[in-house]
Amino acid sequence: MLGKAILMVAGTALVVTGCSTPPPPPPRPIPTIHTPEPGTVEPAGCLGTGVTVKSGPVEVALGHRAVVLTLTNCGTAPRTLTGYPEVRLLDKEKRPMTVEVEHGSSYMAIDPGVSPQTVQPGGTLLSVISWSNTVTAGSPEAGAYVTVSAAKGDPEQRIAVDTDLGTTGKLTLTAWNAALKH
Repeated sequence: MLGKAILMVAGTALVVTGCSTPPPPPPRPIPTIHTPEPGTVEPAGCLGTGVTVKSGPVEVALGHRAVVLTLTNCGTAPRTLTGYPEVRLLDKEKRPMTVEVEHGSSYMAIDPGVSPQTVQPGGTLLSVISWSNTVTAGSPEAGAYVTVSAAKGDPEQRIAVDTDLGTTGKLTLTAWNAALKH
């Protein structure tokens, strides 16, 4: 009888303990937001800088997404770029969204790092924009367009790209390079 009473008290303690509210999650750190200055959005085609940028299809893998940007030298002279394209994410009304843009490798692409890349007329350079569509707390966000500048100060080109960011609020970007590593 004493054993049953102990089990009953222990069982009641487990039930009471199991009903307690877990502590709230720690607040998310405020991300460093990379927000390029808006430039002039140019129509598709060869820009005065001698380049044009297009995107491929959105690739998907295990909750991760990526799109390859292809810069083509459509001018008559070589162009050297060092570093990362400037990108901004826009919603379906073409309004800028607040997202963190991180430079580096992601699940979808290895960042080759910054080095001077000379692209000859007719040649191409590549960069990858990637994101996760993880949903934790809050409302999922989605972008509809990306503006891309080959380099800081260059005109932007607007490209239609569906970006289902979930609640991550973050894009990862690789540097311009002639080849991509996966």
